[in-house]
Amino acid sequence: MIGRRGGMGIVGVAATAKVVSNRTQAQAEQKAAQQAQQQEVAAPAAAAAPAGDDMVAQLEKLASLKASGILSEEEFTAAKAKLIAGN
Repeated sequence: MIGRRGGMGIVGVAATAKVVSNRTQAQAEQKAAQQAQQQEVAAPAAAAAPAGDDMVAQLEKLASLKASGILSEEEFTAAKAKLIAGN
């Protein structure tokens, strides 16, 4: 669309701006979707670590109770099996 003065007219400028705007918006949406996907992948890995640490702490506590004589060997084995089966 060339106007009388050799350049694009106002309609041509508006059309170009709209195309550029749509392209920029699509790129921003694509980037946001990629970031959201990366966060979804990272979240389960972060959640798994505390559960493992928690299990270790609970096993250590059971071992301590067994070592101090509060739990018998059978009670310790049953509690350990229950803990492991639950996680």
